[in-house]
Amino acid sequence: HVQLVESGGGSVQAGGSLRLSCVVSGVYYYNFCMGWFRQAPGKEREGVARIYTRSDIIDYADAVKGRFTISQDKAKFTVNLQMNSLKPEDTAMYYCAAGVFGRSCDRLSWGDFRYWGQGTQVTVS
Repeated sequence: HVQLVESGGGSVQAGGSLRLSCVVSGVYYYNFCMGWFRQAPGKEREGVARIYTRSDIIDYADAVKGRFTISQDKAKFTVNLQMNSLKPEDTAMYYCAAGVFGRSCDRLSWGDFRYWGQGTQVTVS
């Protein structure tokens, strides 16, 4: 079965950095749009960044452009999110998600991700 396991969350001061990782198993990794989402208390879940594992084409939400970097390690079936210059408004539960097999990110809406991890908490003070 599909498993997405996130790690790397924690607490940092504003201006600091964190690196999140998501290990993917149970699917053919090389043809998915993989995304990072976040949900703050009382707010809707929002897409942060996504990468098409086949081509490395990347897309970011405006709120994180220039601060966050999504990347992948194909050999380890892992998607990473490097978060720099963190702000208190970045505080949220962060989730890794996988889209639809064979569908690139430009053909996938943020609402069409099918597989989800359990999340990892990021707190910025």
